[in-house]
Amino acid sequence: MSTHSTTAAPGSPAAPSTLITGIGSLVTNDTAHGTGPLGLLTDAAVVIDAGTVVWVGPAGAAPDADERFDAGGRALLPGFVDSHAHLVFAGDRTAEFNARMSGQAYSAGGIRTTVAATRAATDAELDANLARFVREALHQGTTTVECKSGYGLTVEDEARALRIAAGHTPETTYLGAHVVAPEFADDPAGYVDLVTGEMLDACAPYARWVDVFCENGAFDGDQARAVLTAGVARGLTPRVHANQLSYGPGVQLAVELGAASADHCTHLTDEDVAALAGSATVATLLPGAEFSTRAAYPDARRLLAAGATVALSTDCNPGSSFTSSMAFCIAVAVREMGMTPDEAVHAATAGGARALRRSDVGLIAPGARADLLLLDAPSHVHLAYRPGVPLTAAVWRAGVREL
Repeated sequence: MSTHSTTAAPGSPAAPSTLITGIGSLVTNDTAHGTGPLGLLTDAAVVIDAGTVVWVGPAGAAPDADERFDAGGRALLPGFVDSHAHLVFAGDRTAEFNARMSGQAYSAGGIRTTVAATRAATDAELDANLARFVREALHQGTTTVECKSGYGLTVEDEARALRIAAGHTPETTYLGAHVVAPEFADDPAGYVDLVTGEMLDACAPYARWVDVFCENGAFDGDQARAVLTAGVARGLTPRVHANQLSYGPGVQLAVELGAASADHCTHLTDEDVAALAGSATVATLLPGAEFSTRAAYPDARRLLAAGATVALSTDCNPGSSFTSSMAFCIAVAVREMGMTPDEAVHAATAGGARALRRSDVGLIAPGARADLLLLDAPSHVHLAYRPGVPLTAAVWRAGVREL
């Protein structure tokens, strides 16, 4: 989802300012504007202008604006920030999911099925598929999404995946190190050389982030370090698929290299938890993956109690978490991972923004981008209280009402 500006072009009429009033419950994620960690306000109003929030406060004190929108007592919160998604792909893995639900274990190897389909797809097909998922997520309240490569695993296919993704979001991640490409099955060291050399050269111009799947069956700690340090040398910021399927070096490597996030964090030692709590690396939890693979859920309460910053994300991908619904992930996090509704909503908004090192999204405060989600409910708690129910009443992205 792009960060396009809503500022009018030279010579065209200025976009009207909008007063959103009658907000029953407003999640600002700004303690300067409300109570508790969510910065909650009741009977509130927000003014947006030129794609930006310009005023927040009590409805009775709201300034005038060109247009007025009555929220009718419903809840308004920041648009969801989905900081981990794999949306450039083709094909379908229904059979694999069906087999898993019939008792087969999940492994990282299924990624290669999507690789074959993605390589065979045209640019237009991949772009249309990505646009469909971005639109699907938007209709569920997600206004910022990160998008990874990783289903091409050749120089050309990884570069085109990132080029296509960059047309939809500035949050693009080079994930050539998703798994070892099938052509290099007997030469993983040769594939790491490709990922850190020619492939990185082709992909870096289209990417902001570099990622690696540090896991048994994918890349070990030394290989992951080589991938990440090469990316850093090219100006990319690291993030890591860490400790999803087993205990391993991923979290410690993420913290050591100053990664923006360590994602999955399902199997953590006490040392891993302490490292995350003592760093700026966000622990991004992806409950859709555990739901879809019948694996044990990460213990969010353990991370929060230690003082780590936690984000929630969908991990939307065709193999292990085929959901674009942040609301679903919030409900699962509350039910299965020890999070309160307030903590889960914060993680899906402000937490995701921290994981992307963004200060302009994930909150509703003057100066923030006007990315807003109006729920057809009186409180954000309904996201967990009414799981599976479509609660999106309206969405604004960069000040433009999208639905």
